Amino acid sequence: MHTRKQQARERLVVENLYLWRARRRGFRHRLVCFPHAGGGANAYASWVGKLPPEIELAAVQLPGRQNRIDEAPADAVDPLVHAIVESLRPVTDAPFSFFGHSSGSLLAFEVARELQARGGPSPRRLFLSAQSSPDVVREGPKLHSLPESEFRAAILSLGGFDAELAEDADAVAELLPPVLADFRLWENHRVARVPLLQMPILALTGQSDWRAPLSTVEGWRAYTTASFSSQMYPGGHFYLIDDSNDVPGFVGRTLLEPEART
Repeated sequence: MHTRKQQARERLVVENLYLWRARRRGFRHRLVCFPHAGGGANAYASWVGKLPPEIELAAVQLPGRQNRIDEAPADAVDPLVHAIVESLRPVTDAPFSFFGHSSGSLLAFEVARELQARGGPSPRRLFLSAQSSPDVVREGPKLHSLPESEFRAAILSLGGFDAELAEDADAVAELLPPVLADFRLWENHRVARVPLLQMPILALTGQSDWRAPLSTVEGWRAYTTASFSSQMYPGGHFYLIDDSNDVPGFVGRTLLEPEART
């Protein structure tokens, strides 16, 4: 039996350069999470104790943050995707799914497509959170092109920063470079429409998220031959940090549904 004490001992630790994992005995499914712009693997640390005991959590770690702070952020998508695909080998030997938040959704999508192109193994499901479809990104305004003060204001308006931290100009200035690098990377990247994914996509977003309103995430249905559905939560761009929304619980329950295990 998986006890609360066991869950408390489990935590995300470094598995390899691009991967952190909270090893869990007796799991039935793995969830690999991709962080938002400027975020690191530790953004999902609290999910370890919130996921059902049958779900093992892993998270992708990108250069330029946390234990990789001294590295330059990625400036090209294809090499990044290939490096992550190789680094995910330790967690693709059992059923797994992807969850990406904001620009992490675009990365999760591209990694899933590369895995599929290689003949698998591929994710069973793809959860894309707070991210407009590639068509909208392609045609929409580019935040990375804004003057520094306007970019900072736009990023702070999305939330996700502790209130005290957001009021510290020096702290925000330190945190913004990897955020800007990620926005530049993904706003300049063109996601091809084909080949289509062959796995279900579930898009999640916040009701008041100006960056990814529901109407703009619905376009993801055109990127898979499998089923598509969407889920809306109270809150803005970082709706998932609100415990009352219980996003990890929803994701875990969805993954344990019979159709997700076939």
